Amino acid sequence: MLIGSCGTVTDAGALLHENVLYVVNPHIIGPEGPLTPAQANHVIEQREAHQKVPTDILRRDVAFEQAISQVPLVTGNKVILLKNGAMTYAAMLAAIRAATNNINIEMYIFSDGPIGRTFANALIERQHHGVQVNLSYDSLGSFGTSAALFDRMKEAGIAVMQYRPINPFEAQLPWTFGHRDHRKMLVVDGRIAFTGGINISEVYASGLGGSELRETPTSEYWRDTDIEVQGPAVAQFQKIFITQWNYQKGPPLKPCNYFPMLEQQGGQIVRVISSVPERFSLIYVTLISAVVNSRTNIYLTDAYFAPDHQMLHALEHAAKQGVDVRLLVPSQADEPLIVSAARSHYGDLLKAGVKVYEWQGEMLHAKTGTIDGVWSTVGTSNLDWWSIARDNELNAIILSHSFGDEMNQTFLDDLKNSKQITRDEWKHRGFEERLKEIGAGAIEPLL
Repeated sequence: MLIGSCGTVTDAGALLHENVLYVVNPHIIGPEGPLTPAQANHVIEQREAHQKVPTDILRRDVAFEQAISQVPLVTGNKVILLKNGAMTYAAMLAAIRAATNNINIEMYIFSDGPIGRTFANALIERQHHGVQVNLSYDSLGSFGTSAALFDRMKEAGIAVMQYRPINPFEAQLPWTFGHRDHRKMLVVDGRIAFTGGINISEVYASGLGGSELRETPTSEYWRDTDIEVQGPAVAQFQKIFITQWNYQKGPPLKPCNYFPMLEQQGGQIVRVISSVPERFSLIYVTLISAVVNSRTNIYLTDAYFAPDHQMLHALEHAAKQGVDVRLLVPSQADEPLIVSAARSHYGDLLKAGVKVYEWQGEMLHAKTGTIDGVWSTVGTSNLDWWSIARDNELNAIILSHSFGDEMNQTFLDDLKNSKQITRDEWKHRGFEERLKEIGAGAIEPLL
């Protein structure tokens, strides 16, 4: 079948209305191990005490997430916001070049251009120095990459796994085109982890300057966001990588110190969430929960905005309740239909009071959100049906006022290169645009 392994969009409303969810004690892990219920509640109380505007988003959302999953909150982390491809590549390469034991990397796109070769050379160099490198790439995302690049890494001793080959003669049954691995993750020595929207790709060419990466981004290249995590939460990233590798029957992982003792590196609380089509999207339901529980502001940036009615209703309801809801999406994309699909919702969103902005640069590819200045998410999952129901995704939830402030400022900075869509302007858009919206909206579940 052409589109296979399609998951379902969970009835988030049914889960959110189960009042019993909100009496569950949070499951929090610290550097020394699991916290007692009293200690866990004290951690949440401390976060609530520093909130500028009283809100129960933390207590309600933490309890909700804990009730529907076994994914713990992890304290003692340092989370660094990486605001463009150049910053992310520089940080990733620095971590790779300093690796001493193992490197696990999972990428939707691993290109064979200058950036891809830079990373391949760094990985090969570490493999030659006794560091075990394990690389997973998606066969569709990396379809344009020459097999020679991966062969060169294999010859160096790197373990390479192609996720779900699109060639049915290479794939294990049942074969499917639709179920992809959209995650982007790097874990170095089990101590440093990276995730976000950034692939190993030339679309972030602002990161290239001669033979070195440069820090200055421009609107000519893709705008994206990643995070670097240090501390106990890195073990959660490592578990997700190894679980995926083993489930897909990659080459046997060589013995390494994948799970070293991890000491406290900072004060951030992190929850690492993964999703696969075989189960409902915990990432999507978690975001809806945070939106529903918001009291002050919701700032969302999304590259492919084509959600189902549940997210639209949650955003519109929040805006009607006086929450400052702002949505930043691209004005142009590598998939043009997705822009028209997003625009098909502008009318209802604007009517409800949601502020809508379109990025004016080449392409906005980030998938981020910050709510009430304390709940933030950065990851690989978009608000389209592929991410919600068909792809493997990975997001990190960060509970922190300082990180939330940084996320808010980054969002506001991005608005400087964006155009706000007004309700009056949108009422007078052209007939051709309206036709595109109708067409894209009709096939939205396929986008």
